[in-house]
Amino acid sequence: MFWSLVSLLVLALVVRGIVFAVRWFVAWLGRGKPIQRAAEDRELPQEVRDAARELDYYYRLKGYRELIGKPLKLSRAQLSLLAQRERVVRDDRVDHMRIGWYQVVILFIVGSVGGLLLEQLWMFVTLGLTQGRYGLVWGPFSPLYGVGAVLLTLISLQLRRKKAKWWMVFLVSMVVGGLLEQLTGWGMETLMGAVSWDYTSVPGCITKWVAWPFLFFWGALGLIWANVITPWLLGLIGEPTTRRQVIFVLILAAYLSLDVFMTLACFTRRAERDEGIPPKNEFEVWVDKNFSNQFMSHRFENMVIEGHGK
Repeated sequence: MFWSLVSLLVLALVVRGIVFAVRWFVAWLGRGKPIQRAAEDRELPQEVRDAARELDYYYRLKGYRELIGKPLKLSRAQLSLLAQRERVVRDDRVDHMRIGWYQVVILFIVGSVGGLLLEQLWMFVTLGLTQGRYGLVWGPFSPLYGVGAVLLTLISLQLRRKKAKWWMVFLVSMVVGGLLEQLTGWGMETLMGAVSWDYTSVPGCITKWVAWPFLFFWGALGLIWANVITPWLLGLIGEPTTRRQVIFVLILAAYLSLDVFMTLACFTRRAERDEGIPPKNEFEVWVDKNFSNQFMSHRFENMVIEGHGK
């Protein structure tokens, strides 16, 4: 009992330390040399101007009250009104945001890590499995979810701007999710000789990699993503304000590119080794030495690695 309490205390301290380190690092990134941008000249709707004015007054008053040692206390109704004003300003900013490589890289990372964690949690809850569901040789990434997050964000943003009906968002999300699963599943088996999922035994199966139950799941996810996650996530990511932020995300993009390249190289060599094809250069010798069949089977526990053309 004593050591269990000690372990919980140590775990709590470690988590708290990680949270502190992440907050410090994010703050440090924001203290770099500012990025100069031209002033935005579009006319804000009256509702947005009013909401921004009210928020500005609130934060000024809050800062003053904290300065004199009398924190500002709001009622539940006032907090609800404040949240509504913040949504108005955030949604307007997001709907007019220019999505570039900076946002795409962060969306890919968030989707890859978040999707991997959710899938592993789902497999544990439904089947009791604790196997890794990784999609790349390095890091906790599942690129299928990363690409899905990017596509859903870009498409849902366009649908939001066009004031699309909910059923249109649902259908478009179904199509996007189905195409993504079909192309990814087919590409993995054709190019890498690997099968990560197989729906042939699932009721409502359409192809080996697409089934109706999961299409409905993609549709529901698209609705949630368009109306809840997209404005919140893009509002959180925003645009880079310092050069440190740009450099850091560039480093992440380079790392992910190398990770994808190495994953493809490792699967290619795995398939060639199974076919008795020897390495052709020093790089392939290094891959065979450091990414053996045993490593690949342990790393990608959920995949069936068959070889090209099988």
